[in-house]
Amino acid sequence: MDGTGTALPPGRRDGLGGVETGSPLSAGADGAETVVAASLLTGEGGPRIPAVAGFAHRGDRADAAATMEAPKERGKALRARVPRSSHAQLSLPPGRPDAVRAVEESNRGRVPGLTPIRVGRMAATPFAFLRGSAGLMAHDLAGTPVTGVAAQLCGDAHAANFGLYGDARGGLVIDLNDFDETVAGPWEWDLKRLATSLVLAGREAGADEDTCRKGAYDTVGAYRRTMRLLARMPALDAWNAIADEELVSHADARDLLGTLERVSEKARRNTSARFAAKSTEDCEDGGRRFVDAPPVLRRVPDAEAAAVAVGLGDYLRTVSEDRLPLLARYAIHDVAFRVVGTGSVGTRSYVVLLLDHRGEPLVLQVKEARPSVLAPHLAAVGFEVPEVAHEGRRVVLGQKRMQVVSDHLLGWTTVDGRPFQVRQFRNRKGSVDPAALAADQVDDYGRMTGALLARAHAHSADPRLLAGYCGKNEELDEAVAAFAVTYADLTEADHAELVRAIGAGRIAAEHGV
Repeated sequence: MDGTGTALPPGRRDGLGGVETGSPLSAGADGAETVVAASLLTGEGGPRIPAVAGFAHRGDRADAAATMEAPKERGKALRARVPRSSHAQLSLPPGRPDAVRAVEESNRGRVPGLTPIRVGRMAATPFAFLRGSAGLMAHDLAGTPVTGVAAQLCGDAHAANFGLYGDARGGLVIDLNDFDETVAGPWEWDLKRLATSLVLAGREAGADEDTCRKGAYDTVGAYRRTMRLLARMPALDAWNAIADEELVSHADARDLLGTLERVSEKARRNTSARFAAKSTEDCEDGGRRFVDAPPVLRRVPDAEAAAVAVGLGDYLRTVSEDRLPLLARYAIHDVAFRVVGTGSVGTRSYVVLLLDHRGEPLVLQVKEARPSVLAPHLAAVGFEVPEVAHEGRRVVLGQKRMQVVSDHLLGWTTVDGRPFQVRQFRNRKGSVDPAALAADQVDDYGRMTGALLARAHAHSADPRLLAGYCGKNEELDEAVAAFAVTYADLTEADHAELVRAIGAGRIAAEHGV
């Protein structure tokens, strides 16, 4: 589908920079795209300039205002086909798997010995269950109304997937920070998942039902208002909008200041050096190696460690060339397997210890990249199912599309035929636990994350189009908040079913790991 919700004509790619059949581009002899037969525009006394695919249409001065308003008007027109109030609906598609079957299906292909840890973590709370069941929610969202507007999705935009991390110069940035499921799809899916997570996190924190619903309501309101703000700004300003020092003020989240300051202080100490000091020991040859700490951290056989190390050679070809001299100053010393996350438990994930000439560490994470759990459900709502050449590349490019600032050592590789993403480990990362917030902070956190999600979506979807659809009033806020409460109730029922199945011995779980 294109950015207005209409079906794509034959030969056209998806709405994230795809080229339409009949455009003035063709492949040259070297495979590069070159301009041919472009329509020409004449400026006042200026040269005749070809219209180049990949850039906006220049237009004439007389119709500039109309050109600016066109996406907004298309967004408004979408309301007739998909009323904003319709987003309150939850109509489950036929064949929905029960909670246990959904978990078992999502465990396929993972390291078998680790899946009980994953099940145990998901069984801890309904919010934890949501964190591990992005695929089940995508199945359910496929039965809900969509406008057809494509954005690069986080794919797992729950409230705990926002946080702090370090930039290349040592500063702290706050943004979305998990992109395992990223894919181009319906922008509403991210927003509904985020709103639902605020309801569940608020309930776990002990907030009353009105407070939980208001958290979801304020999340959507902040998304909508931020999108309207971005739509009014010059394109470059909108792309970089809402600097971190302005975020709390923009989102009216002042009650979070103390919490964010504490998280920031902890994040500054969360470095490769600190992790290496706790998790490695000196070797007789003067190097260092990881120390077993099962089941979370374990050393691997030499052949497995060598395969990961060799994979880093291919990784170097995916990193920005200006970073290669930096990486060349580090030597690879050891590789270990490390269990991570909730939804990610059971995927193959390694930490690699590198040391510079002074023995100072840099730790890279080499994490298996599985296909996005959203991909199988895109066709049901009219979106093209993307062809993915390398799942690690998909994750890295999706992350770069959504974040204002990304890890400058991001890349991807293949190890033993499996795709992996590569990134810094413990890159001054910190996060707010939304389930531990005080009741009066739930709505503040919702507004902050809603604003960040809008900024991320606006990097791939035209904010004018989405702002036109979302509008000025609270109709969308009310609808998605109602959906969030309904889906939170469903998630609690799914979680209870999983807990009962564990008690009955139907599925194995390891708790407290």
